[in-house]
Amino acid sequence: MTFAPRTWVVGEVVSAALMNQEIRDQVNSMLAAWTSYTPAWTASTTAPDVGNGSLTGRYLKIGRTVYGEVTLTCGSTSTYGSGAWSFSLPATVASSGFSALGSARMSSTATWHGQVSINSAATTFQVTFPTSATNTQSANASQGTPATLAATHAIRAFFVYEASS
Repeated sequence: MTFAPRTWVVGEVVSAALMNQEIRDQVNSMLAAWTSYTPAWTASTTAPDVGNGSLTGRYLKIGRTVYGEVTLTCGSTSTYGSGAWSFSLPATVASSGFSALGSARMSSTATWHGQVSINSAATTFQVTFPTSATNTQSANASQGTPATLAATHAIRAFFVYEASS
């Protein structure tokens, strides 16, 4: 919940309704369940398609701080497009001039640990992994980098960033 706190005035009568709005409702929003969203999955060259797999997202926004996670589970009819993959965020990133990072995990025939990369003012994020088992330089995930995905394989990403509003 984005909220601008009330400026109180000397001598103002505080009602139960005001207390609920200013205190209870704000605390409840921080303790609430995460909100689901459906992320978009795109690629820099040819679009992928989740097919009969699943792509889910959820987030919790406290003030302008967004905590989120995305899970892509591949299905037998999933297609992977070509080029670097991106996933949409639940809210636009602040124009703060820095990049945010998160963690990512790809489970295929092996398990790969990587990072989430989020640029300022962005609406999407990329996941990066080592390019191969012998080359630990990072590259944006795509079909074949770092592994070829197939049915039941998954990418999970967790991120934290400052939203623009």
